[in-house]
Amino acid sequence: MVLQFFADYLKHQFTAKTRHGTHSPFVYKLADEVIYDFSAKSAYKDIEAQRKKLLADQKLITVTDLGAGSHLNKNRTKKVAQIAKNALKTPRLAQLIYRLAANHQPANMVELGTCLGITTAYLSKAQPKANVLTIEGCPQTAEVAYQNFNELGLNNVELQVGNFNDLLPKAIEQSNQLDFVYIDGNHTKEATLNYFHWCLPKLTENSLLIFDDIYWSEGMKQAWEEIKAHPQVTVTIDLFWIGLVYFRKGQAKEHFKLKI
Repeated sequence: MVLQFFADYLKHQFTAKTRHGTHSPFVYKLADEVIYDFSAKSAYKDIEAQRKKLLADQKLITVTDLGAGSHLNKNRTKKVAQIAKNALKTPRLAQLIYRLAANHQPANMVELGTCLGITTAYLSKAQPKANVLTIEGCPQTAEVAYQNFNELGLNNVELQVGNFNDLLPKAIEQSNQLDFVYIDGNHTKEATLNYFHWCLPKLTENSLLIFDDIYWSEGMKQAWEEIKAHPQVTVTIDLFWIGLVYFRKGQAKEHFKLKI
């Protein structure tokens, strides 16, 4: 599985383009102003300082894994530092998600898979006036995330703990519309497609869905292809580590692969 992942990565690097290889004004602008904006932002400093604290935290917690598990470590008892090292999004990727959220300016955001809350913090800081709902399956991991939110002074985050299959449909039902959804949850084909289809009724032409780990497994790759093919989807951007899904009306259906 790991060898296939690296093979997929090499193939992506050979076939993906940069901003100059795109013929869509929308995607070119997004790439130029958001995806490839590597300048430092003031919000990064405090969140990355919190990451460093987590990387040094030797506390043991019991991990409840309701999803597809981990390629790296399936032990139930783990150090917070180990989770921070293996499960958190890298600064570069988390900061990309921050820029996507800041550019999109959503009124509400939903994150499926809080982990230790670093990416959640980036979402919160990207749009402080937005309501951020984050859902985590593991109670002890969620406790660490909640503490991080308090230490970072985040006041627009609601953390719910429980099974994604129970909490996500309820959250969707209670929403008038979904502006920005980041799905880093159960990495199986069936679950990923369920999340996508559950979101569809509340999506608008201004909605953005972000799917994490689209090359994680054969099932995830198949789910990504099915999402791309859905008639409501107009533009997708494959960044290997994440996939962006747009629903822009009046735009020709196009799929892009970009290097990051």
